[in-house]
Amino acid sequence: MNINWQGIYPAITTQFTPTGEIDWVAYQKNMKAQLQAGVHGIIVGGSLGEGSSLSLDEKLALTTETLKISNGSVPVLLNLAERSNRDALYLTKEAEKRGVDGLMLLPPMQYKADDREVITYFKAIASATSLPIMIYNNPVDYKIFVSVEMFRELIKHDNIQAVKESSRDLTNISRMRNAFGDRVKIMGGVDTLIIESLLMGCDGLVAGLVNAFPRETVVIYELMQAGRIDEAKAIFRWFLPLLELDIHPKLVQYIKLAELETGMGHEHVRAPRLPLEGEERERVWKVIRDAIVSRPEMPVLA
Repeated sequence: MNINWQGIYPAITTQFTPTGEIDWVAYQKNMKAQLQAGVHGIIVGGSLGEGSSLSLDEKLALTTETLKISNGSVPVLLNLAERSNRDALYLTKEAEKRGVDGLMLLPPMQYKADDREVITYFKAIASATSLPIMIYNNPVDYKIFVSVEMFRELIKHDNIQAVKESSRDLTNISRMRNAFGDRVKIMGGVDTLIIESLLMGCDGLVAGLVNAFPRETVVIYELMQAGRIDEAKAIFRWFLPLLELDIHPKLVQYIKLAELETGMGHEHVRAPRLPLEGEERERVWKVIRDAIVSRPEMPVLA
């Protein structure tokens, strides 16, 4: 499947049982709700998917299950954030055998690599596969900025096609456009900047709160594409307190609590993460419940 890098791509959560095993029934329920809402792709094993706590076999099992559920309706991407090139290359080959449609790549995660090391890592994976690749640029959380100069080298590989732009610097969207035009597709990666990211020329969005509120997220994108910006902004303003849950270190726990409240999943996380408790849980839950009480009706889209 070719990837056109447009639309809403949920960084899908991994659902767990209370004992920490993957809850395949709950995962399937969320996946089907995302597809029914009209998302345009799925990303497995990302930060929100608790990829750092998943084994290699679990990542491949999630990839296989997601491909089965989506049944070719949308592209499925596997996120790679491995401790070694060896593991990343192993996952690349095995996921390709299973029919995955593309990859999202984080920089090396075990230590703060320099530009040469990051480029070498990305190029090693790109050279080992024909799968389309999206680079994840998130210097805020992962302390490595993938610059325009680095992309000049990376795009010598035809399959490096897109970037998840999470630098929170909106000027970087224009910087990439000025340098590469449409050669590099740009997916906004920060929930609180979805309107601004689309206005500045992003092709789509990799989203987090979509896990609990899929239709609202898709409708904002569709309204923006239709030029109905004021309607999109009105939904976004309602959505903003929820979207701010995505930019906290405990985004996994916060978004999973929202999934629990909307019936989209559980709040179970895998250690070392722990479920929310006490005042923090009540505060986040109030944000979620207040938003649900005032949830707007979605406009009709042709």
